[in-house]
Amino acid sequence: MLNRPRRLRRTAAMRAMVRETRLSPSMLVYPIFIREGRNIIEDISAMPGQKRYSPDEFPRALERVAEAGVSNVLLFGLPERKDEQGSGAWAENGVIQQALREGKKHFPQMLFITDVCMCEYTSHGHCGVLKGTEVDNDPTVELLARAAVSQARAGADVVAPSDMMDGRVGAIRAALDEAGFDEVAVLSYAVKYASAFYGPFREAAGSAPAFGDRKGYQMDPRNSREAMREVALDLEEGADMVMVKPGLPYLDVLKTVKEISPVPVGAYCVSGEYAMIKAAAMKGWLDEERAACEAATCLVRAGADILITYHAPELAGWIREGKL
Repeated sequence: MLNRPRRLRRTAAMRAMVRETRLSPSMLVYPIFIREGRNIIEDISAMPGQKRYSPDEFPRALERVAEAGVSNVLLFGLPERKDEQGSGAWAENGVIQQALREGKKHFPQMLFITDVCMCEYTSHGHCGVLKGTEVDNDPTVELLARAAVSQARAGADVVAPSDMMDGRVGAIRAALDEAGFDEVAVLSYAVKYASAFYGPFREAAGSAPAFGDRKGYQMDPRNSREAMREVALDLEEGADMVMVKPGLPYLDVLKTVKEISPVPVGAYCVSGEYAMIKAAAMKGWLDEERAACEAATCLVRAGADILITYHAPELAGWIREGKL
């Protein structure tokens, strides 16, 4: 009989011991939508199980997140009024600024990450100041830096520019340092593709563009070498962490970014990915727990040190239970 290698028949305990990819609740980030107003907790139809909270109700969301064992949240704001410049992004009493103060008061141990972009605040829904029908890069960068400082002043621990403007990481880093917030970190959406998987988010955040699309400043899904250039530029400008978005359709890009990055790498399992799993599970076509766990594992296996996901509270529980 041939002496050939054999596959080890593993018990559950042995499988856990030799597992190559391991997840921890500490790497999870839970995105939360904050809507201006009072006494608001409302469902998001395109994202079953997710809600919008007014700043005064925000601590209720944090209580659930903390009880699940998640200590990091990413905030997106929905202002009551929008204008051409998106001035609500840096308003002293803006919706995110209100939420940060409430959050820090009730949950000082939480890590608060804030999205820095103009699309939720502009009347036209684009990610910056317009010049005709195009986003004007340099004036937009100035406003992004202003918004980042305002959020840091209100209590943000990390600011996350998601606009994809040229030079915004350097401008934000310089503005934060000048304002005395050198300890506030910058998590750059360094690789953000112009993706169809953002659809449910745009309903959740009320941020769909009024005309055109964002292909002029977000990345072409056909390109991967361009992603490495974007990461290199953001690192040179002082990014403390970089992110690939979306997650699952770009595992190859995530793996390559991890190989070249000297800083932690994040992946965003975006609204469309979440909604697909949810919808299929609601139809009985998928086991939600297994599918969400597999998706998270794939992203971490590919290189994610930080995982931004709407399944974060559930994943933290499944990790504790030894299912992940």
